[in-house]
Amino acid sequence: MAAEALVVKLGGSLGGAEPALAEVAGYAGAVVLVHGGGPQIGAHLERLGFSTRFEAGERVTPPEQLEAVEMVLTRLGKWLAHALSERGRAAVAVSGRDAGFLRARAEARLGRVGRIERVDASLLFALLEQGYTPVVSPIAVDHEGALNVNADLAAAAVAGAIGWPVVFFTDVPGVLADPSDESSRYPVLARAEAEALMARGTIAGGMVPKVAAAFLALEAGAPWAAIARGEPGVLAGVAAGQAGTRLVLEPV
Repeated sequence: MAAEALVVKLGGSLGGAEPALAEVAGYAGAVVLVHGGGPQIGAHLERLGFSTRFEAGERVTPPEQLEAVEMVLTRLGKWLAHALSERGRAAVAVSGRDAGFLRARAEARLGRVGRIERVDASLLFALLEQGYTPVVSPIAVDHEGALNVNADLAAAAVAGAIGWPVVFFTDVPGVLADPSDESSRYPVLARAEAEALMARGTIAGGMVPKVAAAFLALEAGAPWAAIARGEPGVLAGVAAGQAGTRLVLEPV
């Protein structure tokens, strides 16, 4: 049986990215890779003398910072595409500017930050049909130009639009009942249970936006979503329901 096609979201902390890149490069099925870049953006803005501010976990992006943000994300996309190609998986870096395939509306309170409203998947499918793995930088466009988009939300929107499952890579094996015990991984979480865990603080910190994005992907049309650590064999394991935490809208 052919391996399932997947959207994979890779975070911007690339220091430990080698296992995740090797896993994507060696996966037998089709992949669309969506990446972040928060640490690199923050470091570059600091070098330019800009301060960084977040609201509810999202980077406020004034117009004067957007050029730097887009430059960092574009360079990261090129780096990732090259890294995959060197590992034998031919990849092409794109952003929502390319053919305008990610359209968004601006969140005025956050500056030039966008909420994706439309994904034109024809560019992604054209690349996939030619044997290339699309590497998507989370930049969208509106009538004024580029918009910075949260990478988890970009991955969710892409997965929903193309109807593929989405796997969010992180540095733990899934959603944990006890952050100090990796054996406490939840194999499956329905939305009501996940919301209760967030209310109790069991799901906290950087896991909250990933869980929220997973449910947005499901609502938009993704058949399933999962959170897992990027390590050897994890994509096949997640697809088989044997690794990571699978998120579902209703209890199974």
